[in-house]
Amino acid sequence: MSSVADEGDAGPAEDKPAPAEAGPPSDSTLQQLVEVLEAELGDAVVASVVSGGDVWVRVEPGAWRQAAEACERRLDMDYFCFLSGIDWLENPDLSGEKRWDPEVVTSEVSNASDEGDAQSSDVTYATGVAGGDTRFQMLARLYSTSRKMGVTLKADLDEADPRVASWVGVYRGADWHEREAWEMYGFTFDGHPGLRHLYLPGEFEGNPLRKDFPLLARELKPWPGLVDVEPIPGDETAEDTGDVATLAAATDEGG
Repeated sequence: MSSVADEGDAGPAEDKPAPAEAGPPSDSTLQQLVEVLEAELGDAVVASVVSGGDVWVRVEPGAWRQAAEACERRLDMDYFCFLSGIDWLENPDLSGEKRWDPEVVTSEVSNASDEGDAQSSDVTYATGVAGGDTRFQMLARLYSTSRKMGVTLKADLDEADPRVASWVGVYRGADWHEREAWEMYGFTFDGHPGLRHLYLPGEFEGNPLRKDFPLLARELKPWPGLVDVEPIPGDETAEDTGDVATLAAATDEGG
């Protein structure tokens, strides 16, 4: 009797990918996962990559929540791993660790930002597995504890207005992850119950994990070890000029 009940509960075999056997899931099993998402999302599946026992799927931003719902409902993805953002802008080298003149630094930061805005529409970004066409992307990982397989989802975001629908209604664990991405990258999550700061003060302006966000603490005041040199007593020339090379030579002679 129990075997009949089990067969009745199982449902049609084609509805969901078969549970993975011991060890990493095969590429053919993961390809079934992609096919289910393609059936659910249609043309909203932009690209997919199956390789090395893992799978990446890039979807249209308008289907971001629908992709989560399909993973939860059709693929038994019951474990929410993480959600975050990526800024694929080439690093404009705003660290400031080897710069001494605040006026020059401030000017360079401003110019880099202006150039980035002017060229943003013409830039091609190297955006990792499953590709991408925009500077900003969403990235999230889901896992099925019963089928022992996971999927990484990606979505391109509009640079001028980066936004997608919130996952909180599907995976409650996405709450703080979305708040962090909103705070650090400036991404908006439509339908989130309460986007507010996690780490930064409420009056903070800007998004620190964007590549063009200037680290002003380093730009305007370089690390002390780079420029602060104690004068040698009695070496008036070095003290007056502040010449680092002269001070270093005096130190060696006094050795």
